[in-house]
Amino acid sequence: MDSGEQVQQRARPRRVTAAMVAARAGVSVATVSLVANGKTAGRVSEDNIARVTEAIAELGYVVDGIGSSLAKGVSSIVILVAPDISNPFFAKVIGGVRESLGPNYQLLLSVTDSGEFPKATDVRKLMSLRPAGLLVDAPNAGFLADLSVAGPLVLLDAPGLESFAPAVNLDVAQGARELAAHLAEAGHRRVAYLDSVTGTETFRIRREAFLAEAAERGMSLDPDHMPATTIDVGAAAAAFAGAWQGWQRAGVTAVVCATDTHAYGVLQEARVAGVRIPAELAVAGFDDLPYSATSSPGLTSVHLPAANLGLKAGEQLRRLMEGQALEQEQLVLGSSLVVRGSTSAGET
Repeated sequence: MDSGEQVQQRARPRRVTAAMVAARAGVSVATVSLVANGKTAGRVSEDNIARVTEAIAELGYVVDGIGSSLAKGVSSIVILVAPDISNPFFAKVIGGVRESLGPNYQLLLSVTDSGEFPKATDVRKLMSLRPAGLLVDAPNAGFLADLSVAGPLVLLDAPGLESFAPAVNLDVAQGARELAAHLAEAGHRRVAYLDSVTGTETFRIRREAFLAEAAERGMSLDPDHMPATTIDVGAAAAAFAGAWQGWQRAGVTAVVCATDTHAYGVLQEARVAGVRIPAELAVAGFDDLPYSATSSPGLTSVHLPAANLGLKAGEQLRRLMEGQALEQEQLVLGSSLVVRGSTSAGET
């Protein structure tokens, strides 16, 4: 072994074990395990707790929770599978899941690039970690059929797929209909729709519900006025820049965006082009993200309870993981329209 290899070996940090902590504290390895896992009540003296705690701090010992759980046949890991993590909506979903799971479970994300579906083969590889449970957001039927995993499973935002597993869904259609009614009552007759290329069921439902209600209320939308982009402000801005002149010629006075993120791109490019919002063009979106209330003008949006979606799904999964029966296997959370200045000059 040359001197360079010796230096590398000396520099490589060694793994601190429970036996090393026990030796430092002058106790048994079993005592270290009890202290490290918070199971000392009535079993370890205060003096030994203090000595072990001090040794853990000095040595930098970290409990191998995953390894310990795997040895028992299951881990404390919960896997959340989600398409297109670029969508800011998912941050609130994840926050709700994290809150519901509490400190005894570790959340692991399995996500895809913008516009792509998760692959069942990739998720199955993660199953080697023996997770305690699995959450799948906005799946399609093919993915769930290919996944074919045992163990606790809860779906989020998966309308029409309730036969696969317990699910928590969003009634996005209700908000979409309210939005169509709002625009019709404001006098709009020609509308455009900026869609998402993420082909999940929720985007199909919000689009079709809006279009059906719009048609019922006398509004028309030409298929040529329905571009689609990734959930990205820049991509949406570019799509609007390319479409606006055609929309003007066709008499389009309102555009509905599949997400607030798309709508931010439209508002951004509209300012560059000198388009007056909402006098020349009304703009609306879906999700009701935090920035929508403070954008200029404020963005009209269909409110979807993202945090509550994550919270309820996590609660359902936790009951299953802990062997409890579900009171309801299928939950539906409502949506509602929030009207702001981007569609109504009288709103802020």
